[in-house]
Amino acid sequence: MNSATALKAPAGHPKQLYILFFTEMWERFSFYGMKALLLAYMVTQLKFDEPKGYAILGSYTALVYTMPMFGGLMADRFLGYRRSIMFGGILMAIGHFVLALPNKWSFFYGMAFIICGNGFFKPNISSLVGTLYAKNDPKKDSGFSIFYIGINAGAALGGLLCGYVGQKLNWHYGFGLAGIFMILGLLIFYVGKKSLDQKGLPPHPESLYARIFLGCITTELIIYGGTLLVVPLIVTLFNTYELMDYIMFSLGFISLAYIIYIALKMDTVSRFKLFAALIMIIFSIMFWAFYEQNSGSLNLFAIRNVDMKFLGVNLPPLSVNNFLPPAWVIILSFFFAELWPWLNKKGKEPSTPLKFAISFILMALGFYVFWFGCHSNEISGLVPLWWFVAGYFFIISGELCISPIGLSMITKLSPVKIVSLIMGIWFFATAIGEFLASKIGAMMSVPGAIQDNSIASLPYYENILFKIALWAAATGIFLCLLVPILKKWMQDVK
Repeated sequence: MNSATALKAPAGHPKQLYILFFTEMWERFSFYGMKALLLAYMVTQLKFDEPKGYAILGSYTALVYTMPMFGGLMADRFLGYRRSIMFGGILMAIGHFVLALPNKWSFFYGMAFIICGNGFFKPNISSLVGTLYAKNDPKKDSGFSIFYIGINAGAALGGLLCGYVGQKLNWHYGFGLAGIFMILGLLIFYVGKKSLDQKGLPPHPESLYARIFLGCITTELIIYGGTLLVVPLIVTLFNTYELMDYIMFSLGFISLAYIIYIALKMDTVSRFKLFAALIMIIFSIMFWAFYEQNSGSLNLFAIRNVDMKFLGVNLPPLSVNNFLPPAWVIILSFFFAELWPWLNKKGKEPSTPLKFAISFILMALGFYVFWFGCHSNEISGLVPLWWFVAGYFFIISGELCISPIGLSMITKLSPVKIVSLIMGIWFFATAIGEFLASKIGAMMSVPGAIQDNSIASLPYYENILFKIALWAAATGIFLCLLVPILKKWMQDVK
């Protein structure tokens, strides 16, 4: 009996879920393993000053979550989910191996390939999970929570191993290790995709394969070639990162206007469902702006101001900081995957908008724990590791009330023909959040003269961590007030 079948019986989920689970697991290993190294690599190896490092990290993370909007559109109209996933995975593997080259030009080009690849991979594998369930199947939220375990199992291993290899052995070996596991994820998907039957195929094969240029170039080739032409444009943006402010907020306005335009052409019920999704997408921006301190400011905070001793052993800060969040996700996902169906049977499951509100309250508690750890250890300048672990417990509990629930919400509230597009816009909201996260992180920049002085650097983090806690709590309370309106707009969807 294979592992997918073995898992099917007790969980009651389609076996295809586990093919996508392991595909996403190894892809996220590569993605988060590489991401764990970025800021520290720029600051310590490329010798960028901290504000510049945060700006480039913000540009990268913003673009990596902007591209799914376009990759989702291409999948909906032309490629289908399967081709998009394979093409995206190949580009990401190329990007990791380019980063592994010890050349000056390879850093920005490697990130550019990963950005383009993620645009095709990320929204479409999530959308493919949604096709495995009927529209109002109560197991759908649970299924996405299980899928989310795969995401974070890969992220935990990637952060741990690539963080260790990069920081302790060689930074470029860390980037290369990420590429090897990206290929493993692609192989799993390629072998297992036959079991998906008709799911994820191109919506209109005749137009995809039609020869529309020079008698031999198809729409499919134009999409692939056009994507490759975007790579040098992204490299140019990295070299002129100041333009990203204008680009991100312009794209945000265009996306908002486009969703409203689509909604106004729908019937009343569908329109208000899409409006409800839009409101929650907008709130998610602030969540990710706070949450993504993990990949930026908290990496440097862990290096400078967290006592990494455990049982007398000094643990590597990058590995610990990038292992903790996904490790908590894996542990807590089993609880949440069972919690929602159990509450549903009792008629007490919180609505999707209320889950979003709860996520902000839990986020506030987590950052308050971080702040209290700083406040209690101002004399030494070093926060004990257990404060760090406890803070992430609350933050990740909040994540599990918004991220897998948000993925499920998109598939339930979006019209079938534009699910991948709206999924892409969900990830674009994450892009804006990531971009804002870099702005918040830059507020914690420590002057070069005191970066090695834990007592002097601690106040730079303490002040902003407390403000994040306050803003998260206020947002959660405000969202609670909107819950009745959003539930009314969602109609029969919970």
